[in-house]
This record gives sequence, C-alpha cells and structure tokens, in this order.
Amino acid sequence: MLYNVGMNELPLVSIVTPSFNQGEFLEETIRSVIEQDYPKIEYWVIDGGSTDNSIEIIKSHQQRLAGWVSEKDRGQADGINKGFARATGEIVGWLNSDDLYYPGAIREAVAAFQSHPEASFVFSDVESIDGEGKPFHMMRYGDWKLADLMAFNIIGQPGVFMRREVLEQAGYLDLSYNYLLDVQLWIKMARIAEPFYVPGKVWAAARIHENAKNSAQAKGFGPEAFRLAKWLCEDEAYYPLNAQNFNKIWAGAHRLNGFYQVEARNYREAIRSYARMLRFQPKQSSRIYRRMLFALLGWLGLEKMREPYERMRAHSYPWRCGKRGNGHD
Repeated sequence: MLYNVGMNELPLVSIVTPSFNQGEFLEETIRSVIEQDYPKIEYWVIDGGSTDNSIEIIKSHQQRLAGWVSEKDRGQADGINKGFARATGEIVGWLNSDDLYYPGAIREAVAAFQSHPEASFVFSDVESIDGEGKPFHMMRYGDWKLADLMAFNIIGQPGVFMRREVLEQAGYLDLSYNYLLDVQLWIKMARIAEPFYVPGKVWAAARIHENAKNSAQAKGFGPEAFRLAKWLCEDEAYYPLNAQNFNKIWAGAHRLNGFYQVEARNYREAIRSYARMLRFQPKQSSRIYRRMLFALLGWLGLEKMREPYERMRAHSYPWRCGKRGNGHD
C-alpha cells in the first residue's frame, strides 16, 4: 500500500465520466474505474442522452456507481460540470468514455497527493491507444508549472487528478470552449496552486480513433488556441507572467494550430502557422521540426513519404517505451 493511513482516513476519490453515444468503448472505460484497487471511489456517469446501447451498459453497472443521469446537455463541458457539481471527494478525476485508467492509477494518484498536498492537481504520462485498444505512442510530459501551461505545453487529460478545493475555486469548465476546455482549466487551477508531475508513471490511456475530436474535428483546435492566448495575454490575473512569456504564449498557440492543421491535412495553413511560431520563438525541439517536415511534404503532395516513418514508430513502440502499464517494473 502506498498510502500510510487507515481506511477511515483515506480520501474519497470522485471520478466523472461524460458520455454520448460511445457504447463501443463505454464498457471498457467503466470497468477500468470500478476495477481499481483503491477502496474509496465515488463514480458518476453523466450521459448526454445517448441513442445507442450506452444506457444499457450504464444500467448493467449501476450498483457500482454513485449515480448516473442521461439527459440532453449543452455539450461536453456542461456534462462534465454536472459531474463535478455532484462530486464530493477530496480528489476528482475526469475520464472520457473512450479512455481508460490503468490498474493502480487511483491508488498512485492518492499517494502523489499525500506526498504533495499543496498541489492543485497531479498528473502522469499518458499512453495513446487506437480504436482497438492497441498502444502506439507515449505522451511524455515534464515538471510543468503555470508558465509552461501558458505556453501550451499540453497535458493529457485522462492522466490528471485534481484537488477538489482548487477545482471549486477555479470555477469548473468554461462552456464556451469545445476543444481546449481542459487546457484552460489546468491554467486556471495552476494560477491558484502549482501542479505536480509524477515521472515514470502512466496512469491512463487516451484513445485516438476516427470519431475522436482530435481526429474528426482537428480544425477546431487552432481558433481556440488563439482565443486562449489572447485571454492569457490580456487577463491581469496572469501578470507579470503573461508579459514575461508573451512570445512563448503566441508561439505555443501557433505550434498547436500547426499540429492540428497537419492532422486535418491543411498543409498550407500548417506551414503558415509554423512560420509564425518561429518568428515568436525560433528555437524549437526536433519533434517540432519533424512536424514541420510533415507539413512541407503534405503541401508538396508527398504525404505518403511519412507512412514508412509512422509504420516504423508503431512497430518499434513497445521496445522504445519499455513495459506498458502504470510504470512498474
């Protein structure tokens, strides 16, 4: 046991899963929560009025749920906020209905909060899986604080667990964001108290499939990134960090837009955004230069030249990243 207190003193952990017509994946998501080895979990499933088999799946597990609802809402953020409002745990997690927790995730997140009770939220690396559940990429992060998050260093939402006290102070999700709603929430929480990164752990998997927003609606991310950057630079609550990091903020927004324009195969727009990124921040990582090369190849009509690289990366992934799971040897 990583926690060092008695059962009655263990913090309650509330998990919220928003769902809408995700019956294909919902069963696996729910099981990944209710089969955790942590003994004090409050689990809410907030369905947006699904018309597939989602309700049947939810009902089959309702004895293990704190509660569930199925009703029309105003989008993903609204559904998640309904769950946040119902959550009573000291610690809150948000797991989308196509993502997964790995065994031991909640127990280890609680242990991280015990070691760092001042943290607004704790987070781990996140593994990417495809529609069939096959891992193909590890999203590795760093000990990122408020200034890093303001520069669009993106944290995988399934690997985040929040201190409810800070979540309440931050004010939940902004309903006007559809794509970067989590990014804005992390920034609001980090302004109140810095987060804590747990290196070497992988608590969750993010499922990347053709109907996921980051694939099906890739064009929508850039406009929200620019809106978020404008808000950060104008909001006095973030002064003086916004003034000190003005170039990094706008470089990050253009970097994010470039990434998703490549995913949407809008290569000309991706090249424009990467060029603007370099004007704000000329020095970039090799990973970003590789994305710029993909954009150029696509613009030249040579996007198939990327395929051997992707095949090689997928084939070598388990050996490059080591044993999958929650980071144990």
